[in-house]
Amino acid sequence: MAQAQEFEKVLSSSDTSVAAFDEHKSAVRRVQHFLHSTPAAVPLIVLVLSIIIFGITIGGRFFSSYTLTLILQQIAIVGILGAAQTLVILTAGIDLSIGVIMVISAVIMGNCAVSYGLPSVVAVALGLAAGAACGLLNGLLVAYMKLPPFIVTLGTWNIVMATNFIYSANETIRDTDVDTQAPLLHLFALSFKVGTAVLTLGVIAMVALVLLLWYVLNHTAWGRHVYAVGDDQEAAKLSGIQTKKVLVTVYTLA
Repeated sequence: MAQAQEFEKVLSSSDTSVAAFDEHKSAVRRVQHFLHSTPAAVPLIVLVLSIIIFGITIGGRFFSSYTLTLILQQIAIVGILGAAQTLVILTAGIDLSIGVIMVISAVIMGNCAVSYGLPSVVAVALGLAAGAACGLLNGLLVAYMKLPPFIVTLGTWNIVMATNFIYSANETIRDTDVDTQAPLLHLFALSFKVGTAVLTLGVIAMVALVLLLWYVLNHTAWGRHVYAVGDDQEAAKLSGIQTKKVLVTVYTLA
C-alpha cells in the first residue's frame, strides 16, 4: 500500500505538459527551419549574394534594367534547357544529350521550313517530335534496360551529334531566308520594351516555363511522383507509383 501511495506521489509531482512543436519564435531559428525545409533556397541565396557583390564591384551600371534584361536575353535558351535538366536531376539522373538534341531539333525545323518548303507550324512540330523521340529513347533505356543515365545519355549525345553532322551536311541556313520563309522560327527573338528594359519572347517563355514546372512539381500528383522516384525508386515502386512510366515521361519531356 505504501508503494502505491509513493507511486501516486511521484506521478502527481511529475510534469503534466504535453509534447509541442517548436514554433521557431526567434529570427535565427526561423531562418534555420526555412533552410532545412527548403534546401533549394540555399543556392538561390548564394546566387543573389554573388550578383549583389559582383554588381557593387563593377559599378552602378550593372544593376540597370537594360543590363539585367540583356543578361536574361542571353541566358533564355540555356534557362529553358536548365529547366528541362531539372526534371531529370530530380529523378536522380542526368541527361548529357539535351544540348545536341536541341541542336538537331533546330536543324530539322530549319531544313523542313526553308529547304523543303513545309509550313512553319509543321516544321516546328517535326523538330519537337524528333527531340521527344530522342528523349523517349533515353527514357526507355534508363527505365526498362536499367542502364546508368550517364552512360545512356553520353552514348545518345555522340549518336545525335554524328547524325546532326551527316544530316546538315555542313550547310548554313541564312537568317534572311528564315525571316522571309519561316518567320515563326524567330518567334523567341521578338522583343518589346518595358520602360528602359528590353525583353524578348524567349525570356517570357523561360519565366513561364519555370513557373509552370514549379506548379506541376509542387501541386500535382505527377510532380510528387517525380520527387519520390528521385528519393528512392524502389520505395516509390512499392508504394504503387509507376516508376518506369515516370522516368520515360521525364526524359521525353526533357
